Amino acid sequence: MSLLAALAVAGSGMAAESQRLLAVASNLANADSIVSAAGTPYRAREVVFQAVSPNGDGTAPSQVGMAGVRVAGIVESSEPLRTVYDPGSSFADANGYVQMPNVDPIEEMVNMISAQQDYQADLDAFNAAKTLALRTLTI
Repeated sequence: MSLLAALAVAGSGMAAESQRLLAVASNLANADSIVSAAGTPYRAREVVFQAVSPNGDGTAPSQVGMAGVRVAGIVESSEPLRTVYDPGSSFADANGYVQMPNVDPIEEMVNMISAQQDYQADLDAFNAAKTLALRTLTI
């Protein structure tokens, strides 16, 4: 693998982890929101990653090596919404229950720490490849 390819792989990982951190931030910001902008209860968002093959033609990365990762999409969580008893709320149903987001703050914090560590690992790999490239130029 060339040094430029190593930089590209690490850069794609940092970009993907950045999207993951944005999704976590959105989830935490809306953890107590009763409704989203669409008027329905907010659903936690999850980032889906996809490996990228070096030739970019859809060939399975396991067959030809890997050239990085990309965000394949951001999907809403399929976990059920939380139900909270709050008969005084204008959003309560006939029984006094309000549908709340399916965001678990503890799970989101763990996801955030994991994304930060993955980002840091990609940054370390990027810096190592950059240092090797600079040392190669001085030879």
